[in-house]
Amino acid sequence: MSAGKPFSPANPPASVVAAEALGAATPAAAVDPHRLRQALGRFATGVAIVTTLDARGQALGLTINSFASLSLDPPLVLWSLRRASGCFDAFCAAPHFAINVLAESQVDQSQLFASRCEHRFGASWQRGAHGLPLLEGAAATFVCATDAHQEAGDHELFIGRVLAMRESHVPPLLFYGGRYRRLGALV
Repeated sequence: MSAGKPFSPANPPASVVAAEALGAATPAAAVDPHRLRQALGRFATGVAIVTTLDARGQALGLTINSFASLSLDPPLVLWSLRRASGCFDAFCAAPHFAINVLAESQVDQSQLFASRCEHRFGASWQRGAHGLPLLEGAAATFVCATDAHQEAGDHELFIGRVLAMRESHVPPLLFYGGRYRRLGALV
């Protein structure tokens, strides 16, 4: 909104005009999920595998691209999980989790952890702090204490307090438009 110009129906901010031009008057329930997913795919993301231990101490993990930095002080990160996921209860009960930001060479691991395969952990991981599974070769790894989680639509938002981290200087794996990508030239 421009400074000095009060909002009124006769003088709406540009974002309101643009939203109306896009048909924002349509009720949210009428948003086509397929088209929404397609439009959201225009936002490039990194790819990560979040890992934890279930109640029996077994390694558990899945591929996510909903990872984000939330705060530097205190150090917090955020990710989300579909409430219908078979891993949902285990992550809700877990006091700790790890975020493994994948390197561009780890497409196969991303696909494996995105599948319904029960045996996802091969030889390329080790136990870290709190016994958490940490993937070798990741671009970055964050060991977190579960700080909070809350329902958000058909997902649960998880907030983790970063307890430890490591990084390597390998290019990260990217996801854009429904496909894996590599970093391109600087602009």
